[in-house]
Amino acid sequence: MKLLFDFFPILLFFIAYKVFGIYAATAVAIAAAVVQNAVFWFRHRRFENMHLVTLGLIVVLGGATLILQDKSFIMWKPTAVNWMFALAFLGSQFFGEKTLVERMMSHAIQIPRSAWTRLNMSWVIFFISMGFANLYVANFYFIAEAALTAAANAPVEIENCATQFNGELLSLCQSAHEAEEQWVNFKLFGMMGLTILFVIGQAFYLARHVKDGETTELTEAEQES
Repeated sequence: MKLLFDFFPILLFFIAYKVFGIYAATAVAIAAAVVQNAVFWFRHRRFENMHLVTLGLIVVLGGATLILQDKSFIMWKPTAVNWMFALAFLGSQFFGEKTLVERMMSHAIQIPRSAWTRLNMSWVIFFISMGFANLYVANFYFIAEAALTAAANAPVEIENCATQFNGELLSLCQSAHEAEEQWVNFKLFGMMGLTILFVIGQAFYLARHVKDGETTELTEAEQES
C-alpha cells in the first residue's frame, strides 16, 4: 500500500500525459507531490524525508520544464531523485549509529548489524542503477529530439507531427514522440516493476537472516540452560 502511495504522483503524471501531454502532466505531478506531502502530514503529523526530497526536485525541475518549455528537466528528475537517495543511504553508512534502512525497519524486524549494512548498500546500488537506467531510456529521446531540431533548424513541438511535417521531418518527429512515450512508460511501469522486484528480493534476504538470527538465539539459550 505504501508503494502505491509513493508512486501515485507518477501514476497521475502518466494519466495526464496520455490525455494532455507532457507539460500538463508535469503540472499535475507537481500538484500531486504537494498533495502527497499534505496527506502524509495529516495522517502522521510529520513529513517523510523521501517525499520532501521528491517534492523539492519536482518543483525545481518540473518548474524549469514549464517555464523554459524544456522537457529535459523533467526527464532528469527521476535520476536526480534516485541519486540523492543513494547519497543519503550511502552517507548513513558513515554517519550516525544506524544506517537509514535499519532506522526505517529495525522496529519491525531484528537481523545482525552486518546484514543491515549489506542491505543498506544494496539500496545504494539500486538507486544508482535506477538513475542510470532512467538516463539510458531518456537518452533515446534526447538523441531523437536533437536530430529533429537539427533537421528543422529550430526547436520543434512533437505533439502533432502529422499536421506539421511530411517526409523525413515527419519520420524524425514521430521517432522523437515515440521515444518520449517510451520514457513515460518506463517512468511508471519500468521503475515500479524494478522496485517491486527489488523489494521482493530484499524480503527473501531478510527472511534468511531472520531465520539465522532465530537459530543463533535458540542455540545460545540452550547453551545457557
